[in-house]
Amino acid sequence: MKNNKLFKRLLVAFLALVIVACVVVPIPYYIEEPGETINLKELITVNDQKDKHKGSFSLTSVGIRRATIFTALKSKVDPFHEIISEEDLTGGASDDEYLQIQKFNMETSQNFAIEQALKLANKPYEMNYQGVYVLGVEKNSNFYGKISVGDTVTKADDKSFTSSEDFMKYVKAQKIGQKMKVTYIHNDETKEATEKLIQLPTDKKPGIGITLTDHTEIDSQDKVKIDAGDIGGPSAGLMFTLEIYEQLLGKDLRHGKKIAGTGTINSDGEVGRIGGIDKKVASAAASKNQIFFAPDDEITKELQKIQPGIKSNYEEAKAAAKKLKTNMKIVPVKTVQDALDYLAKMK
Repeated sequence: MKNNKLFKRLLVAFLALVIVACVVVPIPYYIEEPGETINLKELITVNDQKDKHKGSFSLTSVGIRRATIFTALKSKVDPFHEIISEEDLTGGASDDEYLQIQKFNMETSQNFAIEQALKLANKPYEMNYQGVYVLGVEKNSNFYGKISVGDTVTKADDKSFTSSEDFMKYVKAQKIGQKMKVTYIHNDETKEATEKLIQLPTDKKPGIGITLTDHTEIDSQDKVKIDAGDIGGPSAGLMFTLEIYEQLLGKDLRHGKKIAGTGTINSDGEVGRIGGIDKKVASAAASKNQIFFAPDDEITKELQKIQPGIKSNYEEAKAAAKKLKTNMKIVPVKTVQDALDYLAKMK
């Protein structure tokens, strides 16, 4: 009898530990879910002034949290919740590298949004080249462990450049195995590293072994400040542009409406595809928005071959709105001008 009671107690204790582990112990997966919908009046000022017009332009976000066995199973039945692997989320980057890339994407999105708004408002500005932003470092690079994701390379052999293209031309004009001194900024501190160039697998040319892009900043008489906090990624570009443009003009573009949306923005004013749009629609609808701008991206035959059944962001957004049974209007946009044309016709 005593042994049976002891066994039952141990079994109950074991089951309790298993249940607790399922609830609190993280697994190498993440849950994507509807995030926040944030009124951009709270984040953006132009010339130290806030937007005082009625209505709102809001960015939408996807919430991401580490999964447990319990939350992973729950996500299978919760609407607009999805479990994704760590590899799919980060692309193999470390947590720190992923955060740095997301931070850069947000900064780039802000720069393009400010540029587009200034262009549309016929305001003067200059785009200043800061250096080469490091998006990745190959493990076979001799600079691996010295230069990191998030650093900005400013010089090569004490030479400065005006674009990442000029920088790459200089590097590729050197010899494989040749030593090169690279000057870079890491955590606001200027550093130098001298190592041998490697042969790049793509074109067999010499290279440092980094994935790079231009690091630029806007210089304008109009002072635009965006306080995005911990929000990362490029998907708020369109909504940033609309909010900044409204403030630059000092006119009411919204006619008192609550308007949310998503989409990247580039230097040509084109609105690009983003991920998790169904979750953003759910977030915007829950925040009682009346209109949602969705990227009307082109689905090419090549993309269809890679991802059979893929739909445009606009189609995904329409399907999500139908599932939610919301009255929020989904508006397709290919460019920021499409959004402005819609606003101009809105009553």
